[in-house]
Amino acid sequence: MKRKDFLKKSLALGAVGIAAPTIIKANNKNVKSSTYDKLIDQVGFNHMPNEELITMNSVLHKANTRGNANHGWLKANHSFSFANYYNPERMHFGVLRVLNDDTIAPGRGFGTHPHDNMEIITIPLEGDLKHEDNMGNGTIIKNGDIQVMSAGTGITHSEFNANNNSEVKLLQIWLFPNKKNVEPRYDQIEIKSISKTNEFNQILSPFKDDQGVWIHQNAWFQLGSFDKSTAIDYNIKKETNGLYVFMIEGQAKVNDQDLYLRDGYGLWNTEEVKIQAEKGSKILMMDVPMSI
Repeated sequence: MKRKDFLKKSLALGAVGIAAPTIIKANNKNVKSSTYDKLIDQVGFNHMPNEELITMNSVLHKANTRGNANHGWLKANHSFSFANYYNPERMHFGVLRVLNDDTIAPGRGFGTHPHDNMEIITIPLEGDLKHEDNMGNGTIIKNGDIQVMSAGTGITHSEFNANNNSEVKLLQIWLFPNKKNVEPRYDQIEIKSISKTNEFNQILSPFKDDQGVWIHQNAWFQLGSFDKSTAIDYNIKKETNGLYVFMIEGQAKVNDQDLYLRDGYGLWNTEEVKIQAEKGSKILMMDVPMSI
């Protein structure tokens, strides 16, 4: 679809109707709409560069340009269009469709709701998240853990702040899978057991026997925490992949671009990326296919 036609169609559908995923209907147990179908209808170009375009192979998403919502119990920042935040130039970066930076009030959370055919990753940044699902999993996901669900043929789950006196802060990330209708699965590991300071540590890959959790997609996630200024060259895993860098804390320079707290920066059509991580920084790198 041509860019002009895509934007015309998207705007005609309206901000709420096209962008609202299943999660906003969490309290309706009779919801039958497909997570995959709803979100795949929204994609246009693989990255949709915006006005902050730096070069022909990069796109910058400053933290203060993200969509945001304040529901009282939930404060959310959306790097890509989600729920009531709709921006036709911020639909996705390759298969990376959702990157939500959420804060949940004590004792509150998302009631039981369905998903299908989506790879869903949760990384708590502060506090503890209580998870339950129809696969029989009931667990606490803590700061320092990573959780993954392959929704496949369909799951229902709930997520609540496990604490009654403190907030929980987390990243929720959704990727389109490379295989539909797989058997649903759940996994969770402790990141610190596989992490070293001042380097990037793999926390997710496509391979069951590799370090970290695995998903049904040719994606690799790297997480790094730095207590000193560190220079690292990162080689993108596949020629058809791009790299989306998200600054969890601190600041860094990626190639020639300065990044600060909660900035996002996507690069593609390149093999190597140079990172200068500054003291006190924490960085998530998502190496993902650019075609869905």
